Amino acid sequence: MYFGLSEDQEFFKDNVSKFLQDHAPLDVIKKIIEDDEHDLKNNIKNGLVNLGINSLLIPEEYGGLGLDLLFATAVSQSLGENIAPFSFLSSYVMAPIALINGGNTEQKEKYLKGILENNYKFGVGFSEFISARNDFGFIFKDNKINGKSIFVLDADDVSHLLLADENGVIGVVDTSDKNIEIIKLTTVDKTRSYSEVIFKNASIDVLENSITDIEPLKKSIDAGRIILAADSLGASEALIRKAVAYSKERKQFGRAIGSFQAVKHMCAEMASDLEPCYSLVWHAAHCFDNIPDESRLMACHAKSHVSEVSKVISKKATEVHGGMGFTDLMGIHYWFKRIGVNRQNLGSPETIREEAAKIQNL
Repeated sequence: MYFGLSEDQEFFKDNVSKFLQDHAPLDVIKKIIEDDEHDLKNNIKNGLVNLGINSLLIPEEYGGLGLDLLFATAVSQSLGENIAPFSFLSSYVMAPIALINGGNTEQKEKYLKGILENNYKFGVGFSEFISARNDFGFIFKDNKINGKSIFVLDADDVSHLLLADENGVIGVVDTSDKNIEIIKLTTVDKTRSYSEVIFKNASIDVLENSITDIEPLKKSIDAGRIILAADSLGASEALIRKAVAYSKERKQFGRAIGSFQAVKHMCAEMASDLEPCYSLVWHAAHCFDNIPDESRLMACHAKSHVSEVSKVISKKATEVHGGMGFTDLMGIHYWFKRIGVNRQNLGSPETIREEAAKIQNL
């Protein structure tokens, strides 16, 4: 059975793609990354927010569109396809879902409306819950936080940080607090930011419902994994398209390399490997809101499987480009690196498969 997107979901997806193609082509992406052009990055952010991206998952009672995760998944696919330097995952997916499920009435009113009105922007740090590391970790006590968090996503240029400790309790920290220090980390993916954050008795607003229920955190992580899978899905689609186009243009021995059987096979393998991933990701997003009994397992399957498939596609697409594929001139390394970092974000395929096994009591 084919599981596809509705007309409305395709509309959102196409609108985001069209905006990015017009305002964030590869030359602009390169300029943002190489010259740290904040104005260009802000123009992209403001344009996407004007399309309503920040209101997708916020319930109607708070002024949002109240749409389901499948809409956000369609948008994420376009963002990955165009390697947009935009923090969609943290501010507009994981934060709203954590707040909706974990916050009390006052907290939801404050933070969700702040996101909707574009006054609040969130970075997310859930690494301590997913996979603890030596010398990192923090403690929530008496509405204060102390310790260190690593690989906090999109922590630069945000108003708040959404953090989860090893017990699954979620808290919100205002980045204007003088008792926190944000240290930007260098990773291969320059289209998004990752940071280490140090807390020294900083104030934290703990989400009330997350104290006694771990479900708000798990739902936020499930949604994040599906969105990352969709991002890698879009990036893989772009790489296949670029590889096929290059194989038609590049000539060797007087013929286009796309006419050689080995290159044909590589392109066909990439397309056939990716095709089932569309339905897998879309079905996982559908389950999130409509089939709760299957939701967590499908999120694990989507993230782990697409991570492996997209890794192979990024490698083969680079090989089709030959030596040129490894140069900055072609620019395909941006998609290659994005896929690589997506693979590890919110749990590696190995970590997530172990979770899936436990869900099934294996």
